[in-house]
Formats: sequence, C-alpha cells, structure tokens
Amino acid sequence: MAKQKKPQRPKAQTPKGFRDYFGAEVAQRTEMLRVIAGVYHRYGFEALESAAVETVEALGKFLPDVDRPNEGVFAWQEEDENDNGDWLALRYDLTAPLARVFAQHRNDLPTPYRRFAMGPVWRNEKPGPGRFRQFYQCDADTVGSGNVAADAEICAMLADTLEAVGIERGDYVVRINNRKVLNGVLEVMGLSDDDQKANVLRTIDKFDKVGESGVRELLGKGRLDASGAYIDGVGLSDAQAEPVLMFLTAKGVDTESTLGMLGNAIRNSVVGAQGLDELRQMADLLAAGGYGADRIVIDPSVVRGLGYYTGPVFEAELTFEIKDEKGRPRSFGSVAGGGRYDDLVKRFTGQEVPATGVSIGVDRLLAALHMKGRLDTDTTGPVVVTVMDKHRMADYQAIVSELRNAGIRAEVYLGNPKSFGNQLKYADQRNSPIAIIQGGDELEAGTLQVKDLILGAKIAETASQEEWSERPQQFEIPRADLVDRIKALLEEQSQ
Repeated sequence: MAKQKKPQRPKAQTPKGFRDYFGAEVAQRTEMLRVIAGVYHRYGFEALESAAVETVEALGKFLPDVDRPNEGVFAWQEEDENDNGDWLALRYDLTAPLARVFAQHRNDLPTPYRRFAMGPVWRNEKPGPGRFRQFYQCDADTVGSGNVAADAEICAMLADTLEAVGIERGDYVVRINNRKVLNGVLEVMGLSDDDQKANVLRTIDKFDKVGESGVRELLGKGRLDASGAYIDGVGLSDAQAEPVLMFLTAKGVDTESTLGMLGNAIRNSVVGAQGLDELRQMADLLAAGGYGADRIVIDPSVVRGLGYYTGPVFEAELTFEIKDEKGRPRSFGSVAGGGRYDDLVKRFTGQEVPATGVSIGVDRLLAALHMKGRLDTDTTGPVVVTVMDKHRMADYQAIVSELRNAGIRAEVYLGNPKSFGNQLKYADQRNSPIAIIQGGDELEAGTLQVKDLILGAKIAETASQEEWSERPQQFEIPRADLVDRIKALLEEQSQ
C-alpha cells in the first residue's frame, strides 16, 4: 500500500505585489490621513466611504494593462442558479465608485456634491519595485459644478494639503494645464485619422522622458531609444508637428507669457480658446486667493489621462532632489494628480454631469516625508507591568487598569513569567518607555519599582552612567503615587 503523503503546509509569504504594514508605518499613515482629512473638511468636503467591491458594469472602463486577467482588475463571477451571476470586482480607484454613488443617490445629495474618500484600491497589474497591487488613495471631488472655480479650489486645497502634511513651500509645485487647449492643437494640425491622433497623444505623454527633441523625432520618422532599439514615428511633417512642439514648450517666465504662447499654438481653434480662457480664469482665482507661482503654475507639459479628462488637469510634483538606484540625482516626481472629467457619471444617467477632483498617492507621499526626515509620529510603546508572581495577576491587572483609566498606554506581560530577563527583552522589543515591577517585598511595603527603559537605552549607547548620575535608572515609589509619578516620568522622557 502506497504511503500517504503528508498534507503540504502553506507558505507563510505575502502574494506578489502585496506587502504587510506594521505598527509605526500604520501609525504614520493614519496620522497623515487624519491631517489630510482635516484640510478637506476645512474646505467643506464631506467624507464618503463606499464599498470596496463594485459590479464590473459599474466600474466600466478598465485599466490599460490589458495583458492581465480582466484587464487590470481583480474580478470574479457570483454563483447563480441560472448561471447568470453578476461579475464583481475590487475597486481600482475611488472615482469610479463615486460616479455610481452620485448616480444612485443624486436625488438625496446636495448639488454640487463635495466628497472626500480615503482607502485601499486594488489593481491586477504586474508588480515591480515600488509598484504594488494594493495601495492607498486619498481623493476629493466636486460633482455637479461646471464652474472653473471648482477646479481652482481643488488646486488650492492640494497645495494646502501638501504643506499641512510637512512638504515645505519650495519643495513642491502644483502644475496646471487644460485638455481643451490640447484638443485645439490637434484641430490646428488637421489630423482626421483617429489612430494617428492617438499616436500623437501617446507621443505627447512621453515629453517628460524624451524632451523636445525626442518628441520631434517621434512625431516624424522615429528615433533610437536608450537601449539602441529603433522606435517608429508618427510620420508627421515638420509643419504638422510644429503646433504640438509650440504647445509643449509654451511655458514662459510668468502666467501672461505662457498664455500668450499657448494662444499662438492654438491659432483660431474655438475649443482651444475655451481651454485658454479657463486657464486664465483659474490663474486669476488662484492669484486672488494668494496662491502665487511659488506654489501653483500653468505648465503645458502636464498631459495627464489623455483619454479621460475633459478640461483642466493638474499634478503635484515634489521638486527636491533624491538619488536613484545608481546614485544619480533626480527630482522626486509626482505625488498627486487630477482634473475635470465631465463624462463619467453620464454612463449611468445619460446626461452629462460635470465633475472635477484630485487623488493623492499616500504611499508616495509617505516615502517623500521619510526621505526628508519629516515623519515624527510617536512610536513609543506601552508601559509594561511585569509579572513577578503568576498567582497575583489580579494585582497586576489593577495596576494596569489604573494607568489606562488615567489615559496612559499600558499592558501586563502575558507571556511566560518564569524569566524576568525575557520580560524586559519583550519591553525593549515593544519600545516601552517604562517597566513596573512589584514583587513580594514591594507588595508588603506598599511600593512599586519603576525602571526607566529610555534612560537605560541611553546609558547603553554612551557606556557611561556618570553623565546620567542625576537620574536613577530604577527607583521605588509608593503604590498610591502610581499615576502621578508615571505621568511625570513620561513627561520628563518626552523632553
């Protein structure tokens, strides 16, 4: 008889493209979301928490990574007796669910509807360095207003948000453009073939990577890329390509000069003139609010979501220098983006509903603050009450309850109490500031031993007790003075 194989144990590892977050990271993200929510709330936006799962039909347009199952979303079909179950999917952003929510509840919601939402989204994309399949987004949107003041307000709020979380003025810039201006440029070019238009748009999107000369080559016959491979161009003549290059390089020394050069690029295009007028209105509104060129600028090179946005587009870029994996200097790059999307709700209602919004990449923003050394979330652990006698757990629980009731974070050691050294090792692993000890002698005397673990760590670092001689590492206190003495010591440690 064949010997039965033992059941194989599952591997203890996260799936590719996912990661685990531990105490300090979670605390830092929570604090950042709290600060961002405070800014959004101050601007009059209301919180919305929609379902993490939507129907595939409601999500609509999938992501462009079409070589993945279900075109970039995590989707599955509900079981149904008639084999006609709905397809469901994890949300891949927070905007598509907003469109469904507004269409479903529009009779009960104020218009314009101003909402913010925060939470994880999931994308079934190929994972890579720094590219995860689950990540946090933090969105704010205004639905139901076609007023360009709504777009300007989002940009102002984005600038305020960056400064609120710790990005100093001068380390970021919010850049603004308008899709209608780009449509005007395409109109001037006289392109009638949709495929050729799409190729031009894809080429424009590469401006940040290949620059003016690279775009000129790609709009023409083509170019050699960094790997030596030849990339075919769109095949435009120099005259046809010129409006695109005028558009992309139209950033002047100030707003007026930029708008003037954009006007030259769109020539007599009506739609281009509409976009130009919207940019001028936004510039005026932002200037009236005190948002100068040190914070927000018009920049024609911003060409986000070419097939998605219908009007103003904006992007927040962190401008400070970092080193890449090869030690070369480069700017940190974009941490937020958005724009006007007037066609999304129309899928549900049949009527155009204007909307504009922004999405902040929380993980990238946290990474930027790490690099700048501006994350100061308190990672101090709890006060640990050690266990000297396992039969006296009620006494130790009374101590810890008294501390908690006074607002002090505390816990009783719940591991094996046999080794006191292991209890202190546990306290160190928890980054605990204080350990409290009460053996039989202390119980009889009505006292407690307090061990200052922060001071102990400093003595270990300096290998010198002398410079800390005025502060004892361990001392005895009356049991009745527990809360006052622990509060005083925590205050002393914090300073």
